[in-house]
This record gives sequence, structure tokens and C-alpha cells, in this order.
Amino acid sequence: MCSRLILGRRGGVFMAEFRFIHSSDLHLGRRFASMQQASDDNLRGRLMEARFDAIAKLAGVARAEGAGHILLAGDTFDTPAPSAAVLRQALAAMRDEPGVQWWLLPGNHDNLREAEPLWQHIAQQGGETIHPLLRAVPVEIAPGVTLLPCPITHRDMGRDPSADLPAMPSPEGNLRLGLAHGGVVDFTESGAHIPPDRDRSARLDYLALGDWHGGVEVSARTHYSGSPEQDRFTHGQRGHCLSVTLTTPGQAPHLRKVETGTFLWQQKDCALLPGQDAVEVLQRLLPTSGRRAVLLRVLASGRCRLPDQAALTEAAAEAAPEFAYFELRSDALALDYETADLDAIDKGGALRMAANALRAAAEDDAAAAEDRAIAGAALGRLYAYVRAGAE
Repeated sequence: MCSRLILGRRGGVFMAEFRFIHSSDLHLGRRFASMQQASDDNLRGRLMEARFDAIAKLAGVARAEGAGHILLAGDTFDTPAPSAAVLRQALAAMRDEPGVQWWLLPGNHDNLREAEPLWQHIAQQGGETIHPLLRAVPVEIAPGVTLLPCPITHRDMGRDPSADLPAMPSPEGNLRLGLAHGGVVDFTESGAHIPPDRDRSARLDYLALGDWHGGVEVSARTHYSGSPEQDRFTHGQRGHCLSVTLTTPGQAPHLRKVETGTFLWQQKDCALLPGQDAVEVLQRLLPTSGRRAVLLRVLASGRCRLPDQAALTEAAAEAAPEFAYFELRSDALALDYETADLDAIDKGGALRMAANALRAAAEDDAAAAEDRAIAGAALGRLYAYVRAGAE
């Protein structure tokens, strides 16, 4: 809690503003099985380690911002039963950060029912600075500040996880700070989602949400912080947290987004037109620096000839080792099959027969789109193999 005074009274006493760090979805222990085929043999380990590094980064942000509390809005752990090493190293990393209080909310991945032994261990062994929030009961975390937690009891609760907030009491004049995990959409028949006006119905000065890994402003008082270390191509930015400052009840919070992520996950479109230089189009998409910490997926689309596709694939293979991860997807790239290109494979014989058969399959309108795509991809590979062998 910072010491700067504001011009306001609570109970007849001048009070200091309250500043905290809002984060969520650390997913400690995530194994990144989808990265098994990465060119960097150590990538999975680097990604897992970066999630642990996020603990120290969040604490560093808290100290730099003058915040004494870090609120983790669910899914601190990726599974309800993390290994002993993951659990104990996470708690040790938090305890090692001086001047920071950690408030941990169970999310759907580490929900109370499946992760009961996990939360019992944290409650018993966490120490004085780590606070698991295991009940929907108000907690005064600082003078004049009431935290209203909504722990996830089951992976699929079947109800609005913030439903208890409006009825939770707090002393008159206290700041009301909600903490929940789940999706925000308009109510459906099931009523299982957090309503977008929950901050108003529960009289909250701020609602800190987790579950969505990218930062989202639902309203001036309701925010998803996003994950401090990204783990998917969806958001296209490094992980970050939110530094939140609250003053008097009813006043809008002041927020500042602070980058914390090591890795940048990006997905970029490579749209080609006939006659374009496919390699040049690709090169314009690639970052010019910091490639070792970039995971890049390129989605090729449009139309090109076989030589252009082969050149694009070769250029991607040439650039890939410079990145933490590089993937070229060409499923949506249509090929123009010119006779001269097929002649480059073979003017006669078995290879030309195979090329003609693949071309016919790729252009067969009666065939399924998936089958046509497979035939086109096979023809592209055949062209590339033959041309590589001729060089």
C-alpha cells in the first residue's frame, strides 16, 4: 500500500490510496506438449521456466509501483495436482519476494474440489505472505479495503461464479474489491457466466477477473488482467499485468498496464496474389530482432504457382532456427498448376504420371476439400523434392 495521501476522508480520517497488482492465469507446471516438434529442443523447458520467472517479475512490478499486494485471479497452477517440485518451488519463489502479499484464488484448472490437497498444503505451508482464498468470505486485506473472493469450487460450476458478490458485506466506507474467475457474457439460459454489470450490482470499486489470457476492459471497474506470460497465439502480445490504484469508494480506478512477458506469440497472415514474390511477402512479416523469444505461426493464403510455394517453404525453413518456434501453414494456399511447372518435375515417366494424378486430384471439384488440399500439398512437396535434387 502506498503512502501518498489523497483529499478524502473515511470515518473522519484522511486515508492513503490503495494500489495493488492484478494478475491471473500463471498456469505453473504447464508442459506445452504441442511444442514437442519445435526446432529448439529446449523450448518446452524455456516456456515452463518463463512461467516461474513471472513470479519474480510480478513482485518487481509491485515494488516499482509501490504496491504491497498481488491478486492472482485463478489458475495459478495448470492442474489440480502439480508435482511437488512445481508447488514447492512456486511457494518458495513467492516467499522470497520481500514486501509482497500474495492472494491466490482457485480457478477452474486448480478448483477447490479437485485440488483440495493442493490448497490444504498452501494453507499450511504457504507462510505469512501467501493467502489462499478458499471461501467466499470477505477479507480485510488493508485498512479500509475489503477483498471479496469468489473461489471456483468445481471445474464446471454450472452457475455464475460471481453470484455471491452482491450479498457479501463490508464495513461502511471501505473499498470493495472483487476477485473472480470466469467468462463475462450476457446471461444465457444457464446463467453460468459473470454478468458484465457485476461491478454495479455488487457495488464494487474494482472487479479483478481471470480466465481470459489477454487483457480486456469489460467496464471502467471490471478488467481481465491477462496472463503475465502468454501461452497461445490468440493475443499477439507479450504477457502483462495491471497496476491498479483505488482512492475513495465510488471513484473510478486508475490502471496502468505493465509488460511482464518473456515470449511473444504471434500469428500472421501471408496473403499471396498470383505473380507476387512469395519470399518477399514473407520477409516483410518477420520481426527484425529478438527472434529467439518469438513464437511465430504464418498462415499462407491466396494463390501462387508451384515454384512460389517451394520458394516460400524453403525461405520459412531457412528462417525457422532463428525463432523459438516457427510454423508455416499452407492449407489455405491455392496452387496454379502450369504445364511448365509440371515439366520441371518430369516430362515423362513415373514422376510425371504421379504429378498428373496429384494435379487431377487437387482440381477434382467432386472430391472433399480436405482431399483436394492433401493432393495439392503432396504435389508441392514432390516439386520441391525434385527441384532440390536437381540443384
